[in-house]
This record gives sequence, structure tokens and C-alpha cells, in this order.
Amino acid sequence: MDRRHALGLIAAAAALAACGEKKPQFAAVDLTGADYAKDFSLPDTNGQTRSLKDFRGKAVVVFFGYTQCPDACPTTLAEIAQAKKLLGADGDKVQGVLITVDPERDTPELLKAYTANFSPDFIALRGTPEQTAAVAKDFKVYYKKVEGKTPGTYTMDHSASSFVFDPQGRLRLYTRYGSGAQTLADDLKQLLATSA
Repeated sequence: MDRRHALGLIAAAAALAACGEKKPQFAAVDLTGADYAKDFSLPDTNGQTRSLKDFRGKAVVVFFGYTQCPDACPTTLAEIAQAKKLLGADGDKVQGVLITVDPERDTPELLKAYTANFSPDFIALRGTPEQTAAVAKDFKVYYKKVEGKTPGTYTMDHSASSFVFDPQGRLRLYTRYGSGAQTLADDLKQLLATSA
């Protein structure tokens, strides 16, 4: 193969590569275009109804959990808070949202204090049992009350993954429990860059 022919092939390959739009490679499951988990409409700890439109311009990480959760909830909220720190100034463009699956025990005051332990700007949402069931169904999230050894004590079994929405309010990612703060930060960085 002569030099001119080889250069022609290289140029053609470069032109083809430039034509294809580069799709981000996320560590999380890419849910772009999914037909569920489109929004929520639930009261925050001040009684104000919140939905995704309240957070336009920010990537939103939604997690379903409860304040008396022994492991998955504090681990996940700590990872979201750490990911925000790892992003530096871009961390201000990330909103953490906890939706309680235990509205019976999770009072607004308790939720506010709990989320503040992780990040002062995290928001907790608490619906009625019926609202909670409806939003969990829309997000395809599992949760169930598990009675304890004594009357009045119980835990909540629940899905332990997070949903990430882009700054335009579109569902984009499903992050598995325990993926780590750096992995989440890397995905959020890509998401913020491609949504600018």
C-alpha cells in the first residue's frame, strides 16, 4: 500500500469518527429514554410540594430510604455528599433527594435533621402512605414493612439504588448500591458536561 493510499484511509476513518456523536460511557446503568420515574410531587420537610422542575439546572440524585435504616441509607447519602465534594465547584449543581419509605416514623423534623447530617442542602420528601406507594410504583421501587421482635418495632426492606436526573429533569442513570462516591462523581461530571 503506498503512502498516499494509507493517508487517504486514515483521513476517511477520521472523518467517519467525527460524524458519529460520542455517547457518554457511564459506570451506572444508562436509563436515557426510559418510560418511568418521570417525576415526583411530594411535600418536603417544610410542607412545600416539590417536583423535578424545582431543581432545573441541577443533576438530581433521588434515593428511597428511611432514617432508621442501619446501612444502605447512610452509606448512600454519604456517597452522594462525598461525590458532591469530589466535583468541587460543580458539586453545587447536584441535588440530593431522599424520599422516605417510612412516613409513619419519619417526621419532617427527624428527616430534616437526618439529611443535614450528610449535606445541608439535601432535601427529604415525605408523602402520605398512599403518595409514597404511588411514587414508589412509578419508580419501580420495592419497599415492605418487616415486623420486629416486639410490638411497634419494625424495619423496612427496600430497593437500595439511586436514580439520577439530568439538569433538564430527564431520567438518565440508575446507580447500584455501593458503587462508591468516585464512580458517582465521574458519572455526574459527564452528565453535567453533556447537559451544558
